[in-house]
Amino acid sequence: MPTIAFIGAGSTVFARSLLGDILSFPELRGSTIRLFDIDPERLRDSERMAHLLAASLDARPRIEATTTREQALDGADYVITMFQVGGYRPATVTDFEIPRRYGLRQTIGDTLGIGGIMRGLRTIPVLLELCRDMERLCPEATLLQYVNPMAMNCWAISRASRINTVGLCHSVQHTVGELAYDLGLPEEEIDYLCAGINHMAFYLRFAHRGADLYPRLRQLVEENRVPAWNRVRYELFRRLGYFVTESSEHVSEYTPWFIKRDRPDLIERFNIPLDEYPARCERQIAEWEGMRPLLERGDAAALARYEREIRERRLAEIAARDAHLAGYLRQRWARESQEGAARSGEYGSLIIHSIETGQPRVIYGNVANHGLIDNLPPGCCVEVPCLVDRNGVQPTRVGALPPHLAALMQTNINVQALTVEAALTGKREHIYHAAMLDPHTAAELDLEQIWALVDELIAAHGDWLPAYA
Repeated sequence: MPTIAFIGAGSTVFARSLLGDILSFPELRGSTIRLFDIDPERLRDSERMAHLLAASLDARPRIEATTTREQALDGADYVITMFQVGGYRPATVTDFEIPRRYGLRQTIGDTLGIGGIMRGLRTIPVLLELCRDMERLCPEATLLQYVNPMAMNCWAISRASRINTVGLCHSVQHTVGELAYDLGLPEEEIDYLCAGINHMAFYLRFAHRGADLYPRLRQLVEENRVPAWNRVRYELFRRLGYFVTESSEHVSEYTPWFIKRDRPDLIERFNIPLDEYPARCERQIAEWEGMRPLLERGDAAALARYEREIRERRLAEIAARDAHLAGYLRQRWARESQEGAARSGEYGSLIIHSIETGQPRVIYGNVANHGLIDNLPPGCCVEVPCLVDRNGVQPTRVGALPPHLAALMQTNINVQALTVEAALTGKREHIYHAAMLDPHTAAELDLEQIWALVDELIAAHGDWLPAYA
């Protein structure tokens, strides 16, 4: 049975989801699960959760909890990263509040933009420390990397470490489900090929029983039946001819076209939820605090009721704004909880199961571009189909992307490249350059403002960042 290390296991809700996926496979129910976090209290919560979850699934894993990273990694077969350096407070709050004073507003701020740049600079050094530990303690392990900003983090790892790494996201498979719902089709009957970069990959093929579905998506646009929550992506589809993977909320801040401080009409027209992410984080923190006493009591039934109440409350709130989105989420959550299919849709457990059993699967992974996409830079982090079996994660070659899609991705890759360069070389100048080339930041601020903003953010983050020359 494999040994699986959860790094950042204090992210209890996500850890629970992944652990439930893993233990749902009979072949993995005796795995050794090592939970690591720097916060002893949150680690205890996750340990309690793990035991309750294992019992509910009739699994017999060996569960170990530690605040020592080396102990978690020693001899591990798989390492799963799920941490957030600096946490919501102070780091994420800082990434939102300081740019807002400059008139620069964001939606999520974890992948690109000034928020994504700062998160990358906080995170890359920690990931590289982890990889150095892995090179000593479990050099043959597979690193399943879930931490954002995905492309920056994985690119830095591929340049600075020999650890076998794949970056994992759920945007490809979730978008398939969303579009299937829009079209009234069964998700499992959709055939697709997707490629690009994380949060900006496009469906090069999207079909149902051999028939191209793009004409039907265009019909939704022409008939003004686009879901209100997804207007940005459908607008990009109308202009580019291909559908992008990441949500409208995310992708609106990866381009210069949708968020403009002097164009509130755009925000309203495209239904862009500016600055809602911090409020969402606050709500999740409050929900977690309500869950903690139930974990401490080991009351699995009460915990399940509490989670159902949270989900129903969220669905009611969403339905008040967008009934279509609420309907899709209800369908997806019901699908995930069906008997025999009680998995979250994340790729992590599927990869472990395929490597351990040899059962072949195709997942979408974020890997270094070595001959995979011809018209994106060599070595950058790309998201492509990957075959997984006993031989591990094997990326597949896509070839050349449509030139306008590659050009759009390059605007994001420029920012990723310079952020990675700053993290690996310690040169402060590359942080300014990354911010200068960021599409959204450059559309809103002049050069003096951009440099002043970078200076203020570096000072505010303090010891969460290394020193730059």
